[in-house]
This record gives sequence, C-alpha cells and structure tokens, in this order.
Amino acid sequence: MKNYFFAHFAGRPIQSAAALFLGMALFLACGSAVAAQEKNKKKKNAPQAADNTPVITMGDEQQIDYTISEMLGAWQIGDIEKLHKDYADDVSVVNGNWAPPVFGWTSYLAAYQQQRARMQQVRMDRSNTYIKLSGNFAWACYQWDFSAVVDGQPSAVRGQTTLIMEKRNGHWLIVHNHTSVAQTSAPVAPANTPQMAQPQPNGPSAH
Repeated sequence: MKNYFFAHFAGRPIQSAAALFLGMALFLACGSAVAAQEKNKKKKNAPQAADNTPVITMGDEQQIDYTISEMLGAWQIGDIEKLHKDYADDVSVVNGNWAPPVFGWTSYLAAYQQQRARMQQVRMDRSNTYIKLSGNFAWACYQWDFSAVVDGQPSAVRGQTTLIMEKRNGHWLIVHNHTSVAQTSAPVAPANTPQMAQPQPNGPSAH
C-alpha cells in the first residue's frame, strides 16, 4: 500500500498533491457549512417555545380543551403559577355555595389558597365537555367528579362548570367561571350539628 501511494504520485510535483488535498478539505468544509445553514434555517422557521422546543400548532377548540386540562391539573396540585396563566386578572367566579361572586384574580387566589390548605389527595375527573366558539370568545361546560381528604375526612362531590373564555394576545384565558354542585340525597343531620362547607372545585369556597 505504501509503495502504491508513492508510485501514484511519482513524477508529480509536491505542490500538485498539496493542492489536491487542500481542495478536498475546502469542499468538505463548504458542504458542512451549507448543511449547517439549512439546518439552522429549518429550526428558525419552525415555531419555538420559550425553552426552544418545537411547538405543535393547535386549533382554537383544541387550545381551549388543553387550557381547561392545564387549569384543572394546576388546581389539583396547587400550582399557582400555572393556574394564573389560564385565569384573567379580571376574572369573575361564581361557586355552588350561597355566596357573592368573587371578582379579580387576587381575590380568587386568596379564597383558593384558604380552601386548598384543607385538602389532601385531591382528584378531579372531567367528562362531557362541550365547547362553543364565537370570534375571540368561547364558552365551555363540563361535568366533574371531585374526591379528596378534607379536614382529615374523605369527601366526594359532583358538579358542573361553565367557563367563558376570551382570546387575548393569542392565548385563551378564563374570564368567568360558574361552578355548581349537584344535589345528592344524603341523610339529614340532627339539629345543632355543625355543617362542614363542601369544597368547590374550580371556584372558591364561601368562608
């Protein structure tokens, strides 16, 4: 192999061999640079999230459904940052208890935190969701099953929620939340027995 190499270049000036290798190196370098530019161009044109991960484009109805799932997940685990991400600062909230509506994120947050501190092992299941779109507004209704340990005691309740949502700066936000608790048959408590307020999923309890 060594003899073939020297025989192949026998009679050629050293400069010609050097030029050949230099040309090959430049060709490979240019090819790599073009490939890198094409790759970067594709990345730049693709939608990117804040952490530079590709974003999957969804229709408005899918975005709303995802927002509801994200909100319910945040409500269950107590993630205030994610919860606020889906609620408008000027949100109004009506819950199933006989209590005045709550206006504004700050007021809602205070009631939510007071309520959430009483609960452990929280679970919320959503079903029968219906979403209606009208321009930059939408409303969604769904049924829910809630279970948790409240004040140290197992608790379960069912109900329905209606949300009014508005698309602001490309993001769907909850601007109104109306939650109702379903009436169920239950034994009548003896007179003078203290009544524990049921937690209101998706809406603050009346305290």
